[in-house]
Amino acid sequence: MTNQDQKQLGKTLWAIADQLRGAMNADDFRDYMLAFLFLRYLSDNYQQAAKKELGRDYPDPNAIGNGGRSSLSVWYEQNPDDVSAFEKQMRLKAHYIIPPKYLWASITHMARTQNGDLLKTLQAGFKHIENESFQSTFSGLFSEINLSSDKLGKTYEDRNAKLCKIITEIAKGLAEFSTDSDTLGDAYEYLIGQFAAGSGKKAGEFYTPQRISDILSAIVTLDSQEPKTGKRNRLANVMDLACGSGSLLLNVRKRMGPHGIGKIFGQEKNITTYNLARMNMLLHGVKDTEFEIYHGDTLTNDWDMLRETNPAKKPYFDAVVANPPFSYRWDPNEALGEDVRFKNYGLAPKSAADFAFLLHGFHYLKEDGVMSIILPHGVLFRGGAEAKIRRKLLDDGHIDTVIGLPANLFYSTGIPVCILVLKKCKKPDDVLFINASEHFEKGKRQNYISDEHIEKIIKTYQLRPKIVERYARRVEMDEIEANDFNLNISRYVSTAEQEVAIDLSATHRKLVAIENQIQDSTAKHNAFLKELGLSPLPSSDE
Repeated sequence: MTNQDQKQLGKTLWAIADQLRGAMNADDFRDYMLAFLFLRYLSDNYQQAAKKELGRDYPDPNAIGNGGRSSLSVWYEQNPDDVSAFEKQMRLKAHYIIPPKYLWASITHMARTQNGDLLKTLQAGFKHIENESFQSTFSGLFSEINLSSDKLGKTYEDRNAKLCKIITEIAKGLAEFSTDSDTLGDAYEYLIGQFAAGSGKKAGEFYTPQRISDILSAIVTLDSQEPKTGKRNRLANVMDLACGSGSLLLNVRKRMGPHGIGKIFGQEKNITTYNLARMNMLLHGVKDTEFEIYHGDTLTNDWDMLRETNPAKKPYFDAVVANPPFSYRWDPNEALGEDVRFKNYGLAPKSAADFAFLLHGFHYLKEDGVMSIILPHGVLFRGGAEAKIRRKLLDDGHIDTVIGLPANLFYSTGIPVCILVLKKCKKPDDVLFINASEHFEKGKRQNYISDEHIEKIIKTYQLRPKIVERYARRVEMDEIEANDFNLNISRYVSTAEQEVAIDLSATHRKLVAIENQIQDSTAKHNAFLKELGLSPLPSSDE
């Protein structure tokens, strides 16, 4: 399926969402819409695996008497004694099982025939997928989808009828499109982006614009010590400490290829977004054994896996990426001051946890790993506790590259942001500054960066040139120290056009020569006029 088709599918689904949500706000409706898209993907994937497994025994979905139900419903009815062996095989092949009555084909059949039990069946189906379908339990995966909500209708019957309508429309919209994981996965990403745009400020919490994701993921997938040599063959693992809907992690996976990463790790505090991330992983064909998303607070570090005290078992990551909430207010207490993540650097101020997020990710970075993180520009120059942390990171040689991006790229804020690239062991002892603030296309609501802009940023990071006029420069540490460890990008790379210096004495000589030329020409002209008996040109001092 082409990119155009994928976008078209996203647009079709968005149009359905717009038409059906009625009085419901975009955030609430998003959860229903994405859950149904997810159920459709799981069902199709499962049915394809079942078809392969059963071969000629797989009932023809168009057979007379099937009544529009799924082929598997028919097979289960005809082969009750073989169900258990079949499901055992399916756990090996597809990594999960879904009983036929909960498959999308059965649910849409119920919706089309306005079956009064649709709502109950959906509730039971969601519960089954959460607790029994997979080896790992995905408890609470659908916890944000309240099928008993008044927003769907006042009575059970109203809610059931509304769901019948929503599901029938979605099924129609999806029927024209392919169902492979890339297509549905991309449509899911498109919808998350559209809902993010529609819900404005709140969206920054869960969605990193795709273009910015592209830059971060390209940086961490290049060789950490010698980016010039190109992409790494494999990452043992990657971690996003504030993973939102998981799009940034999936972007890294896309670059590395489906077998290029050992395991994906993410942490997310917001429950809705945490569930979106888990669905998003499965929807993109990441097996449940290949990722782990944890619901919890990164700043207080409540993920047991990361609190491991045995050095041999402590997790470290090849790549760390993050787009944490900007200038988030937090509570840096005394205990956190002793926390291994912050102890050597000091605590970020209460008003802005930006450096706390950065230090958390940096702590878990491997010695030869790469971290790229999006932060507000303020981290480059703010004073107080932040100045101390910044100085220590610079003194220890951990800040590799500072990239300034254009303003107004995010749904949630218009402020300009920067990307910091950090390494525990970095070869160059200078810092590369890239000032890409002027390189963007203007959009209606947001600015955006084109493929060429992205390519230029990545190439500049990769090749690390000494200087690119009005764009990038490698800056030695003594110059940064002379600037009091202030990393404000325009101090080192100005995008202003230099005014051409005017040499006054040369200009004066030029003007005198021109004046003399005028006088000579006037005298010659007047001589001709005199011969012709005409009056001369007036002189300039008349």
